[in-house]
Amino acid sequence: MYVPTKIFFTKGVGRHKDYLSSFEAALRNAGIEKCNLVTVSSIYPPGCKRIVKQDGLREISAGQITFAVMARNATNEPNRLIASSIGVAIPADGHQYGYLSEYHPFGVKEKIAGDYAEDLAAQMLATTLGVEFDTEADWNEREQVFKMSGKIVKTFNVTQTAEGDKKGLWTTVLTAAILLP
Repeated sequence: MYVPTKIFFTKGVGRHKDYLSSFEAALRNAGIEKCNLVTVSSIYPPGCKRIVKQDGLREISAGQITFAVMARNATNEPNRLIASSIGVAIPADGHQYGYLSEYHPFGVKEKIAGDYAEDLAAQMLATTLGVEFDTEADWNEREQVFKMSGKIVKTFNVTQTAEGDKKGLWTTVLTAAILLP
C-alpha cells in the first residue's frame, strides 16, 4: 500500500507556438518536467507533511513516476486571462484525510480563482466531517464557520494566472500538488 507522507506545491507558466510545447514549458517553469506525472484525485493523505518546493524537487529523480493533483488551463487567444488553482483543506484531526480541489477558469483573476478553489476544498472536507454550512453564503462567511467548527484547521490555495500571448502563442498555466513517499 502506497500512502504519500510528503507533499509540495508548485506552479508555472509556459508559452510556445505548439500547445503541447507550451505545457512542457509550464512544467519546466514549475520544476517538474522530468517526472512521469500520474494524476490522482483530490485526497490530502492523513498525516501528510507539507514541505517546501525546493526540498520536494530534490527528492525527485528523472523519469520517476510521480503522483500529482494538477490543475491546468491553456489559451492561444491574445490577452485572454487564464487561471489554474489548487485549493487545500486540512482537518484538525491528523488521522483524518483532507481535500485538494482543482479549478481552471477563464477570465478570473488570481484572488478570485484562489478563493474559489480553497472554498471548494473546504466544502468537500466540511461535508465529510459533518460540518453544517450555508451553501449560499460567500466564502468569507463559510470560512469562519468551517474554522470555528474546530474540525478544519487550515485552508489555503496555490494559484497561477497569465494572459494569453499577445501574438497568439499557446499560453499554459498549471498548479500541482506533488505527492511523495
